[in-house]
Amino acid sequence: MMLKGAMHAHSTYSDGEFTLDELRRNYLTQGCSFLCITDHSEYFDAGSVRTYAKELQARSDDKFCFVMGLEYRCEREMHILGYGASVLTSSTDPQTVFRHIKSQDAIAVIAHPKDEFFPWIEGFDVLPKGIEVWNSKYDGRYAPRPGTFALLQRLRERAPEMQAFYGQDLHWKQQFRGLCVTVDCEALTPSAILAALAAGKYSGTYSATPGRKHSSHADELLLPSSGILTEAQLLAFEQAQARSRRMRQFLKRGKQTLERIGVRVPKSVKAQLRRIF
Repeated sequence: MMLKGAMHAHSTYSDGEFTLDELRRNYLTQGCSFLCITDHSEYFDAGSVRTYAKELQARSDDKFCFVMGLEYRCEREMHILGYGASVLTSSTDPQTVFRHIKSQDAIAVIAHPKDEFFPWIEGFDVLPKGIEVWNSKYDGRYAPRPGTFALLQRLRERAPEMQAFYGQDLHWKQQFRGLCVTVDCEALTPSAILAALAAGKYSGTYSATPGRKHSSHADELLLPSSGILTEAQLLAFEQAQARSRRMRQFLKRGKQTLERIGVRVPKSVKAQLRRIF
């Protein structure tokens, strides 16, 4: 069974703008059958995390499935996704958090690793199941950072079972939602989806025009769970990243200039920029 879904999203249970019902409706409209949701763990206590789990289960059926997860904030602001995780922890040590997630039979993934974290990550004795090689909020909608794919391949020399993960990091209603995954699994259930993800039976799927019925092949990409890309793909990503980075820096400088003279960027303008980037 081939199922389209999305990974790494936030709801009003933490710092997202969508309610659970809104997430379900929006992703169903987009042709998705599941969402791996990972609200921030620091927003919960033991009682509210149980309520969260029940709410997700209540909104799952034979048409759409929520897969519960948590995003753990660690030291130096490293963020770790626990796909399938439902237990809180007080630890902020990344390697301890990897173990904590694994103890739940869940999948530990380093979210949007900062470039300056690469040497630190490579020095870990305990490694996660994967690296989020493309986060379309952090990296932008146009291309991932080739360096993150290179990091994963260096880590795979030590741990060949490590995989590439593709996440939206959805927070805002106007945010780009064209980076999804297609999973080959046995059933539309959290356990079956998690098992397929753990086995690498998925691909990242990118559409520059999500929701459009007739998009061109040039606007679509299929990305492997291994994270192994061709030199041509890496070069194209590097060029697209450079263009996007220049535009982001230009807009950031413009925002700072406006703020210095006491002008705040309207929320409506920010919303449109989130759609673009």
